[in-house]
Amino acid sequence: MYSHDALTEQQQIDALYQAAQRELATPSDSPALMQGFPPSPELRVTWDNWMRLPYSRWGFRHLGRLRPGVEVPAGRTQVRELPEAPIELGELSFTSNCEREVTVAEALCATNTDAFVVLKGGKLVYERYFAGQQASDRHIMFSVTKSLIGTLAEQLIGDDLLDPQARADRYVPEFAGSAFADATVRELMDMAVGIEYSEQYDDPASESSQYGYACGFQPAPSAYSRYRSLYEYLPTLRKRGEHGGLFHYVTACTEALAWVMERASGRSCADMLTGVWSRMGAEQSGYFLADPWGRSVCGAGFNATARDMARFGLLLAEGGNFNGEQLIDADTIARIADGSDPSIYAQDEDFHSWVPGASYKSQWYVSNHDSQSIMAGGIHGQYLFIDFAAQVVIVKQSTLPDAVGLLDADSVRLLKAIAAHLKQ
Repeated sequence: MYSHDALTEQQQIDALYQAAQRELATPSDSPALMQGFPPSPELRVTWDNWMRLPYSRWGFRHLGRLRPGVEVPAGRTQVRELPEAPIELGELSFTSNCEREVTVAEALCATNTDAFVVLKGGKLVYERYFAGQQASDRHIMFSVTKSLIGTLAEQLIGDDLLDPQARADRYVPEFAGSAFADATVRELMDMAVGIEYSEQYDDPASESSQYGYACGFQPAPSAYSRYRSLYEYLPTLRKRGEHGGLFHYVTACTEALAWVMERASGRSCADMLTGVWSRMGAEQSGYFLADPWGRSVCGAGFNATARDMARFGLLLAEGGNFNGEQLIDADTIARIADGSDPSIYAQDEDFHSWVPGASYKSQWYVSNHDSQSIMAGGIHGQYLFIDFAAQVVIVKQSTLPDAVGLLDADSVRLLKAIAAHLKQ
């Protein structure tokens, strides 16, 4: 994830912040993408280019215009108001990985932030939008999606509909012969599956890229056009080593978990999430990217407004109850927030350098060493952060040029610095 040449890395990070300072002093214009009937080729966002800058700054918040989706309706309940209680956080500073003091404003600029929403005690204290994004735009959350699925899985366990110690093939016989067959549900939830899988986004032959083709993120090159759906792709993945006692981040594990959940409950994950989303006071419907067979992409495909993602986080921060209705059991949230063994997570040096001292539980990054908090993170700079003690919820939607980059650790520092400041 990061260069092992610490000096060079620090210099690169420092240069990114210097560029951010220049941008803040003299803002540059964003290209007028998708303007015209039709737009000229250099301004046209397509299925082929929507994940690359500059096209991603439009594509990340308009994926529903490019690919089919599965709606998660907002419902007809009253929208949960977020009373405004502004606090100026732009000049708040924290210490970067490159050891320079960086302000919130500089960090948001350097990390290509599109939307940034901060709640304190249920009140909207800081909200900013950039590069043309509006509060009503639904932005892709990438792997933040995993944490929504993990929450639903924990709820199914609490409802006695899912056995965390059962083998995956008990629910999905199609997993026979695959890496998932003898993995337990809990091992799927905690990324503890021994599997032959490389999460290399820039290698067209990697298992992760094959996943992207199968779920419809990108058109499959002819050499890799093998699977018409995630239902076809997941059973082809093979076991490597033993399950348990490890942390191996694999997006396909979340998709396998989602298939198990749907078989156990008889409901789609989109329907399960609708049971919460439609009653938590969401302002707008969310939606999952749909794979070519119409299946929700549960590992990386959820889209929603920043405010509604914050409302979901607020629901968890408040124990799962909204408007007198228990939408998620308090015990479900407590099991997630308890975390697991940090020493297992720390075995992965790249992830440990990103979120030091954390553990991984039910598709969430859990930190209990400084303040009890949980975090969902996605490529290109997507975050949902909840600090229970501080009653702080933060959503960050971004279009970083690289899926994983030099400023990712600083984004986590940014979130924690804001929570610590607001806790005082």
